[in-house]
Amino acid sequence: MDKILVVEDEPKLAEVLLEYLIQAGFAAHWIDNGAEVEDWVREHTPDLIVLDLMLPGKNGIDVFQAIRQFAETPIIMATAKVDEIDRLLGLELGADDYVCKPYSPRELLARIKNILRRAQLNPQETKENGEIETFPEQMEALLGGINLNLTPVEFRLLHQLTRHPGKVYSRAQLLDCVYDDHRVVTDRAVDSHIKNLRRKMEAVAPECEAIKSIYGVGYKFDS
Repeated sequence: MDKILVVEDEPKLAEVLLEYLIQAGFAAHWIDNGAEVEDWVREHTPDLIVLDLMLPGKNGIDVFQAIRQFAETPIIMATAKVDEIDRLLGLELGADDYVCKPYSPRELLARIKNILRRAQLNPQETKENGEIETFPEQMEALLGGINLNLTPVEFRLLHQLTRHPGKVYSRAQLLDCVYDDHRVVTDRAVDSHIKNLRRKMEAVAPECEAIKSIYGVGYKFDS
């Protein structure tokens, strides 16, 4: 039974979400104070976290960064702030997804199931050559046969780079490839996603340096 941690300071919203999760067969736990999250995660190792941005005790960004120091637990960030910077910030940090409040518990449940489905794919055979494979229909990428568990934006970025090994892409070109809703974002977003991609690839293959930085230009992929 997958364990879901809901970090939310609005009791009514948390209770509704917990009810949905329990009915769907999950073990669900609720914390309403950001200062209590890190110790609970260390002790109980949840399979996924729904993390509100605005929390008493410790805000969601600080909680997220603290968790990422010791765990790669999938995290969905929730926020009532709807301006573009705050909506993007969760994904720049490396969150697996984000939702804007008020959200539909049914939609959030579907997102949770989808992320857990990706995270629990465990290939039986590991390729020894460090080959990177991308599967656009499933939005999944394998390194040496191991699922990298990428966010949608990370997947699009890696897929574009691997399609043309050796080609140098500017940050603007990569932004056009990974964001299909024409949102306004800065070049810094690409750097953040590249950093997260490298971190996930190095976790699987510590010596992997396939994504190269081209000073003053952008990035390329070396096969």
